[in-house]
Amino acid sequence: MVLPIYLLGTSELRKQTTDVDTNSKELQAMIDDMLETMRASNGIGLAAPQIGRTERVFIVDVTPLQDEHYTEDIVMPDQPIVFINAMIIDEAEKEDEFEEGCLSIPDIHEEVVRATAVKIRYLDRKLKEHETEFEGILARVIQHECDHVDGILFIDHISPFRRRLLKRKLREIIEGRVDVDYLTYAEGKGILSP
Repeated sequence: MVLPIYLLGTSELRKQTTDVDTNSKELQAMIDDMLETMRASNGIGLAAPQIGRTERVFIVDVTPLQDEHYTEDIVMPDQPIVFINAMIIDEAEKEDEFEEGCLSIPDIHEEVVRATAVKIRYLDRKLKEHETEFEGILARVIQHECDHVDGILFIDHISPFRRRLLKRKLREIIEGRVDVDYLTYAEGKGILSP
């Protein structure tokens, strides 16, 4: 089922998530809903708080960016990748800056500095544990989604000066005044249709 994406200003986006009970009967249904919602929104990542959930789950699928960010000598893993109870356990010292956006903060793109590679421990959709290193755009999106499950948004990584310049646009998003082609949810406004 396609669910609304929670917009900036909803309290769920700032909450710390909790580890998933791996015996939960609804976990797989939630993952299916997240995948369907991410695809319907043309996203490359989605975290549980973005659909109003508090479980430590996110999904990533950067295949739409494959031609732009991968060459024949770099093998991209099969995607989408489901990350359950994920924790970044190491990151590269080398960093780079890249423009990021977010389904919960539509029409805003800002340069964010992140590690070029990360090692992450997580359970996959079949609840098998992995400890894997990712690099490039995949590492960036994983860091972005890990931030989400910790209540952090990409705009928290930009300077106070840049946030002040974006104040009007951010206020419009908080108030639910967005023009997107996917379902959204704004606190106090409810579900907003495209």
